[in-house]
Amino acid sequence: MKIKEIVCALEQFAPLPLQDGFDNAGLQIGLTDAEAAGALLCLDVTEAVLDEAIALGYNLVISHHPLIFKGYKSITGKDYVERCILKAIKNDIVIYSAHTNLDNAQGGVNFKIAEKIGLKNIRILEPRENCLMKLVTFVPFAQADVVRQALFSVGCGNVGNYDSCSYNLNGEGTFRAKEGTHPFCGTIGELHREGEVRIETILPSFKKAEAIKALLMAHPYEEPVFDLYPLQNDWKQAGAGVVGELERAETELDFLKRIKKTFEVGCLRHNKLTGREVRKVALCGGAGAFLLSQAIHSGADVFITGEIKYHDYFGHEGNILMAEIGHYESEQYTKEIFYSIIRDLFPNFALQLSKVNTNPIKYL
Repeated sequence: MKIKEIVCALEQFAPLPLQDGFDNAGLQIGLTDAEAAGALLCLDVTEAVLDEAIALGYNLVISHHPLIFKGYKSITGKDYVERCILKAIKNDIVIYSAHTNLDNAQGGVNFKIAEKIGLKNIRILEPRENCLMKLVTFVPFAQADVVRQALFSVGCGNVGNYDSCSYNLNGEGTFRAKEGTHPFCGTIGELHREGEVRIETILPSFKKAEAIKALLMAHPYEEPVFDLYPLQNDWKQAGAGVVGELERAETELDFLKRIKKTFEVGCLRHNKLTGREVRKVALCGGAGAFLLSQAIHSGADVFITGEIKYHDYFGHEGNILMAEIGHYESEQYTKEIFYSIIRDLFPNFALQLSKVNTNPIKYL
């Protein structure tokens, strides 16, 4: 099996266009045409992680946090990133990272955290904006199903927990084929009227090229007509953070103690207890304090994230319980997502969760 097959599976789950603008997710080092010997799954790429991959005989390391974030003018081994680059290249190890694209994906990092906490009715806390398009095309009645299915097969027509969504309206199209054309129906030089279906469907903007290609291949006309409209709808299937509910309410103290145990937190920081029970929970793995206002607006009783700045704790007394559990601790189970994606598609492929704790923060 080629490494690119594994990369393709990861990008089907968490497409790279979902990553935030500052990010550098994707292929970091190496050639994906290489045969895959095995994959080591980790949160961060360090020298110890690469040594672990070498000892296992694996040539693929999949991380959550990208190793490379900036451009380099030289690679001399002066810091751990450059040493990792050199070691990976010397040992023919491919490094691939799925970062904020996996944070923003349905079923991604925040959904895994919610699963560990035991939340139900999980939805995106801050859906992506200006990421959707509407595609409209006109197809003869007899070929409408074929064209619809072609569009659905490349990701069109997904709305919430529904797929194959479209709106269809019967009408009549007209055209006159000129000399040199090869019309699917009608006669060259004569005005033709054809009963057609107007098909409307929705798609993520980054699937535009794929959808057009599928449309052109499936449509019977020599010159298919289609329109694309940008939409301002929120894309509720992708975005930052999630919010959900516990099956049973818990006291704030019991909830915090359970979170501390579940995520093996050395030091859980929180603001003053509000005295309310916890039922509705908002969360974001990693540095998610930017979602605090959305968490309050959602009506959540508690907001959990990996990092909160000192001054962010002020001004919310009585509004919401804030719990800071550590960046590494909040995202540690990301490795399980990688494992599930790959194991489901390639059940016999060699996979290993890294045993290296890459958390640079220690607690006294």
